Amino acid sequence: MEEQQHKAGFVNILGKPNVGKSTLMNALVGERLAIITSKAQTTRHRILGIVNGEHFQIVYSDTPGIINPKYKMQEAMMRFVHISLEDADLILFMVEANSKADDVADALQLLQTTDAPVLLLLNKTDLLTAEETQQQLQYWQQQVTANSYLPVSALKKKNMEAVFDKILELLPCSPPYYDKDDLTDRPERFFVAEIIREKILLTYSEEIPYSVEIQVEEFKEKPDITYIRADIITNRASQKPILIGKDGKKLKTVGTKARADIEQFLQKKVYLELFVKVKENWRDDERFLRNRGYE
Repeated sequence: MEEQQHKAGFVNILGKPNVGKSTLMNALVGERLAIITSKAQTTRHRILGIVNGEHFQIVYSDTPGIINPKYKMQEAMMRFVHISLEDADLILFMVEANSKADDVADALQLLQTTDAPVLLLLNKTDLLTAEETQQQLQYWQQQVTANSYLPVSALKKKNMEAVFDKILELLPCSPPYYDKDDLTDRPERFFVAEIIREKILLTYSEEIPYSVEIQVEEFKEKPDITYIRADIITNRASQKPILIGKDGKKLKTVGTKARADIEQFLQKKVYLELFVKVKENWRDDERFLRNRGYE
């Protein structure tokens, strides 16, 4: 009997902002690794989520949504997208229900630069009838050359088995890239910062959520508690009082909600301290961005 060969590869998720890429990766990985909010441009970094089996290793990559960059931070975000096209063994290209090719023209242009096989996923089909789903799949078959076209609902985890089976079919034979016990390439500090940033995205409106960066300054683990001190770095001095709120209530709300999720993530009690600091125009500061992993 022939021994089953091991398969492994990078499965990179691409699409426009807010199409459901982070929701999809969390559904496929089975862990909450990527921020999910209704706001666009939620994902800033490339995040790997690793799924292991006896004969396979799938390295999923959630990437920032494809945009026209307006400052250096967004330029770095788009570099993550280009890198994910270069190292992909398989592209999951996501489009949403009721969208058209013109809506994703820049994404389609980028897709033409890769030789990797493409699996087109029509997302948010829970909003469509069965007939509408088939019509829209036929439309995308005429617009995009892909190896396969599947309807999904990442939010409802609909058709995830079919996606997984197709991924395994298209993955190359290869030894694993990471240790079989690894879940992600990111440290715990990274996810703590992302949880805090998510709570800011959900608590504040307009420009504030897009003007902050989180720096975890202390992360001390003790047997019964983990002490975390983090700075919320804002783009302008005028934003600091807005972030803090009257009598510190807004910041306290962010801290309370973030601490609950961090405790769930770390599976232990957490003491969280948050401070607001100003770094003028940090989104265009190359040195600052480099130190924060925007390379």
